[in-house]
Amino acid sequence: MKRLVFAIVGTAALALGGCNNNNQDAVQNAELNQPESDLNEIANQAAMDAANAQAAAQANIQNVQQEQNAAVDNAVNPQEADEQNVSGM
Repeated sequence: MKRLVFAIVGTAALALGGCNNNNQDAVQNAELNQPESDLNEIANQAAMDAANAQAAAQANIQNVQQEQNAAVDNAVNPQEADEQNVSGM
């Protein structure tokens, strides 16, 4: 019985010995894989792209509204068209 307890305790000690949370290589590797300057540059570029896209969309909306207003201004009133036709006879 003493041998069984000794074997179980020894196995448990070896198993727990493999669980080390202070693995500096893993921590340094994670830091190397995530450079901050590149992430900041990518984030800034994405923000600029979004702002440019929004400005282009706003300009497009204004152009469409101007075209619609011009179409309404150039439309001929049917009553005026009849008067022009009658006066031309």
